[in-house]
Amino acid sequence: MRVVVRTLSELCITVGAVIVLFVVYVLFWTGVKADSAMDHQIDVLQDQWAARPVATASPPASPPRPTAYEDGKPFAVMRIPRLGFTWNKPVLENTTVRTLKKGLGHYSGTAQLGQKGNFAVAGHRRTYGDPFKDFPRLRPGDAVVLTDGTTWFTYRIDTKPYKTVPGDVAVVDPVPRKSGYTRPGRYLTLTTCEPEWGHSHRLIVWAHLDATQPVEAGKPEALRR
Repeated sequence: MRVVVRTLSELCITVGAVIVLFVVYVLFWTGVKADSAMDHQIDVLQDQWAARPVATASPPASPPRPTAYEDGKPFAVMRIPRLGFTWNKPVLENTTVRTLKKGLGHYSGTAQLGQKGNFAVAGHRRTYGDPFKDFPRLRPGDAVVLTDGTTWFTYRIDTKPYKTVPGDVAVVDPVPRKSGYTRPGRYLTLTTCEPEWGHSHRLIVWAHLDATQPVEAGKPEALRR
């Protein structure tokens, strides 16, 4: 009997230790790795942007169409003041599990940044840096600001977070049916998981392109404290 009790006790201790280590991994270590990966992606972008030749001509009235995004590579940085003025995340091409460990992911096949159509982006709610942990705080009128190194794009959110199921792919249509938009435009869709520690549903917000300005003109108003 003593041997059985001792064995069970040791087994419980071992299982408890494994659970604790798993929780530490999920809550802490994946966040540390993700933060490092996101910082690296932003560094890569900044190095690329710094290497660009300086433009001598006046910027066009509307942003030029960007070249095709490279699969799995960063191409922009997103900032959302509502989530904190130090909140900034890289946006990479595609929404694979591997990509979303490094930052936010652009739904391949949706519009490019600032262009006509629906520029759709996904991000983790929890784990891997918790980029969209506070997603439910987003409200109509909030700014979502992105830059590709040459232009600032300021989108304005038009909806409260909308809850739906993962199979509702219409949320990233060029004119999303549930968004309230009725005609083509330059839209942004943000998606994340719901509930906070699950993935049975999705939370969605939609925004429209409100303003653009060249990087040389300084930060847009939404980023000025």
